Amino acid sequence: MMGHLSGEMFYGLVLALGAFLLSMFLTPIYTHFAYKYKWWKKQKKTTLSGDSLPVMTKLHAHKFKRVFPTMAGVVGVVVVLLVTWICNWDRGQTWLPIAGFLGGAFVGLIDDIINVFGSGAGAAGLRAPVKFFLITVVGAGLGWYFSYKLGWTGIHVPFMGDFEIGGVLMTALFAFAVVATSNAVNISDGLDGLAGGLMMIAYGAFGAIALFRGQWQLAAFCFTVAGWLLSYVWFNVPPARFMMGDVGSFALGAGLGVVAMMTNSFFLLPVIGLLLVVEAGSSLLQIIWKKVFKKKLFISAPIHHHLEASGWPEAKIVMRFWVIAGVMALVGVFMAAAGGIIA
Repeated sequence: MMGHLSGEMFYGLVLALGAFLLSMFLTPIYTHFAYKYKWWKKQKKTTLSGDSLPVMTKLHAHKFKRVFPTMAGVVGVVVVLLVTWICNWDRGQTWLPIAGFLGGAFVGLIDDIINVFGSGAGAAGLRAPVKFFLITVVGAGLGWYFSYKLGWTGIHVPFMGDFEIGGVLMTALFAFAVVATSNAVNISDGLDGLAGGLMMIAYGAFGAIALFRGQWQLAAFCFTVAGWLLSYVWFNVPPARFMMGDVGSFALGAGLGVVAMMTNSFFLLPVIGLLLVVEAGSSLLQIIWKKVFKKKLFISAPIHHHLEASGWPEAKIVMRFWVIAGVMALVGVFMAAAGGIIA
């Protein structure tokens, strides 16, 4: 048993290494064309509700004094798709996460293209309701396939057991996981290396859970994504050479939501992704607080901008968030083992 598991782990690590090396080769090529054709990221200056963002605009003014491109997530999509297709293509374990990865990437790519090449008021990208609708369609479509084609209609609650919830509710839960995680990763992508590091840790944790569940091809997919993110973080430590863009953050978020559902670990998603919950929750709380009390709860939202405005250096925020994410990943894997997810 241990020998078999060691072989599967070795295979997954080989794919992670392959993804890392391929990304290290392709990223300079992307960088060359991104700078040549000026795929510059335009600074966001308004909230979803149209309010101005004076604090964040001031905090990040130094970044936008120099031009640097976005859409670096395209490299990740290409790397993950190629490595998975060549080495790890399986209907039962990799089709769905790849579909989620590509679906999220497609929604994000539209937004990035509008941001890079648009002008005037429309240059901010897709309107929030449109983006939300598109990623919901992706999540619902994948959820239907998960429930009615793959036959998943039950869910595991750690320390309590398995519960049958039916195809309709499972489809809705799946869509929620994809939509919530996609938006949370997108929100967390606000400091150099932050989202990349958080996702690398999260995919590593879910890869370990999948591996111990015997879903070695799904585990290999997770390790492949982590391999790309190692390369991304290499190039994206402060000062960043480029931005992931929505094409990367939505791909990573949608893919992670799918992986959580396929490992029957939906309830571990907010544990392993605790900082994603904090990031998205702080933004939502800020919006609600302003509507109810007519003032801000945080200096700036999400929470990483509040800490930045409070005087924390960017690198300190990023690295401490990585540490917290690492601790929660260990807690999540332990809960998977103790709570019955890992047989």
